[in-house]
Amino acid sequence: MPGITSAEIRTVPASGGSAPSEGHVLRLDVQGLRAVAVGLVVLSHAGVSQIGGGYVGVDVFFVISGFLITSLLLRELTATGRVSVRSFYARRALRLLPASSLVIAVTLGGAWLFLSKARIAEYAGDALAGTLYVVNFRLAAAGTDYLAQDGPPSPFQHFWSLAVEEQFYLVWPLLLLLTWRVARGRRRPVAVPLGVLCLASFAASVLLTDYSAPWAYFGSLTRVWELGAGALLALATGRLERLPAALAASLGWLGLACVMLAAVRYDDGTPYPGHHALLPVVGTALVLAGGCAPAPHGVGRLLGRRPLVWLGGLSYGWYLWHWPLLVVVPAALGSADGTPGVPYALGLSAAALGLAWLTLRLVEDPVRFHRAFRGRPRRALALGAVLTAGASALSLAATTIPPTIEVGGPGPALARALLDAPAPRERLAGLLASSPTALPDNLAPPLSEVKSSRSAVYRDGCHVDYAATRTRPCVYGDRTSSRTVVLFGDSHAAQWFPALRRLATTRGWKLVSLTKASCKAARVTLVRGHKPYAACDAWRSDAMARIRALRPALVVVSSSDAGEPASPAADPVRQWTTGFESTFRELGASGARVAALLDTPWPRGDPVDCAARNSLRLRACAHRLPDAVRDPARGHAVRAAASTTGTTVIDPTSWLCVPRTGVCPVVVGDTAVYRDESHLSEAYAEALAPVLAPSLDPLVGAP
Repeated sequence: MPGITSAEIRTVPASGGSAPSEGHVLRLDVQGLRAVAVGLVVLSHAGVSQIGGGYVGVDVFFVISGFLITSLLLRELTATGRVSVRSFYARRALRLLPASSLVIAVTLGGAWLFLSKARIAEYAGDALAGTLYVVNFRLAAAGTDYLAQDGPPSPFQHFWSLAVEEQFYLVWPLLLLLTWRVARGRRRPVAVPLGVLCLASFAASVLLTDYSAPWAYFGSLTRVWELGAGALLALATGRLERLPAALAASLGWLGLACVMLAAVRYDDGTPYPGHHALLPVVGTALVLAGGCAPAPHGVGRLLGRRPLVWLGGLSYGWYLWHWPLLVVVPAALGSADGTPGVPYALGLSAAALGLAWLTLRLVEDPVRFHRAFRGRPRRALALGAVLTAGASALSLAATTIPPTIEVGGPGPALARALLDAPAPRERLAGLLASSPTALPDNLAPPLSEVKSSRSAVYRDGCHVDYAATRTRPCVYGDRTSSRTVVLFGDSHAAQWFPALRRLATTRGWKLVSLTKASCKAARVTLVRGHKPYAACDAWRSDAMARIRALRPALVVVSSSDAGEPASPAADPVRQWTTGFESTFRELGASGARVAALLDTPWPRGDPVDCAARNSLRLRACAHRLPDAVRDPARGHAVRAAASTTGTTVIDPTSWLCVPRTGVCPVVVGDTAVYRDESHLSEAYAEALAPVLAPSLDPLVGAP
């Protein structure tokens, strides 16, 4: 990322041989381009709507980094015929680790003090992964975890780009040295394997952006081509220096226009990186290419101005500091949702720039230029190892010594109380009405483990992701039973799996789980990513065909009230009613009885984070009816469709909210009700099995 020294912002001499150091021209335009890149990232993170695609600044940094580092390596190769890998990594350690270790330590302390106490282990894991430059893999994995996608951003999330860059430089110097020797110093043969690698990486980026967007965005394989584009440009520097002045100037201005166009035209809905990354990457390459042959009226006249050059020199520190301040400071000052407004965020970003200046003056430059490390790469590497070990130890300590969450007395064991009760629904109503005001000291599982709990439907990969179009053979309970129950729908159907599996086990049912991320049971084409969710329609058809083949005794259908049609109708209730009628009739044609579970009431915000923040006043986290119902019209549509198709409707609202007061608590007995902003916790869903049973037993029938 921005971790390039001013000494590295120099061109390689045009001649193929050695050249004296004074022949290297300082590239002020590159410093200015770094300022543009970091400015776009910061403005985007601050919520400036006009810079919705400011994330392309990261792509700009990747190209710049590939160009500058490869230029530095080529300079060493042409001068000596070799590359000192030890010295290369020593320079990287001195440049990157003092500042990044400081930011990680301060950010971890801020997270421990001010962010959700239920997420400290998660954030400490991110800090450790950031320290070891593998946090991009952790973020990609979390992004493909359906139940973790809507969580608050990690204060260490921005370290992903540093991780991608360092993973590239783990192998690039060695690959360059090897190809240089094989090619005997000729640059064109050196470019061939790099060009092939870039093409493969770009193809992977395009394919994965549609198939698995988190891995496309955070993965190193899909970003290598951006760093490689800069490296290829460095190999062509000799030719680029001979460009006509008019052409060089035109290329530079055109390139800057491409970068800015991507920043203002792209937004969070743009499938990225994929082919859309071509615009900022090519634009950056054009700016760098044009700057190889400086022209009087070139883009360097703008990018080389002193304010931009100064800002470019602070880009690494500004990038490191701005994101933790945007995440931690609002929470520290008592913001309910931790999201600052744009003016507030811009003020925090300005403060981060001040911290970047102080870090450069007091930490980065004193360490990097200290005489103790001059010409002593072993010492620099030893310092890097000490800093890495220290930040790692601090991260591990945060997981073993979590902040204290204050608790009250014990609560009644919910699962046991409902299982032993002669009338489970009446017992649950009493427990709801007497829900605790303080977090019970016997909460099961503990608050920090509520989100990480995963039922078998998730552990076994049975809840398929967005791209899937086929069902998976997921069978539970008594596999030999003649009575088959199918669970069908989206994640709000999957949330009932623990209860259904418990019933299947005790009653001898065969349970088949057919659920897909954000795919509604109703035959209505949804919109996802600004286009029709075609994979949902294909999966739904495949699921219907499988249900017909199974000929189950019962199909339990449920869907979230979220999600919008790709082609909204003038009468949305009628549109959804028709969609549910079609599904219910087709399911009934299989010979099965159909039970439609209405969507559960939604909590207010993230209930786990709220409970951690208000552990002694849980009522502050409770939601109320009717606001807790996400879309009442969707429930009306289900009931209307059920009345014309003979479908049984089960309304779970009274299992989560007190009918008399409308209060929907976040803890009942000794159990957290929700795991996130909309899904039941695994423990609560399983505890509700005796409450759900009276509705399902008559539909399945006796053995």
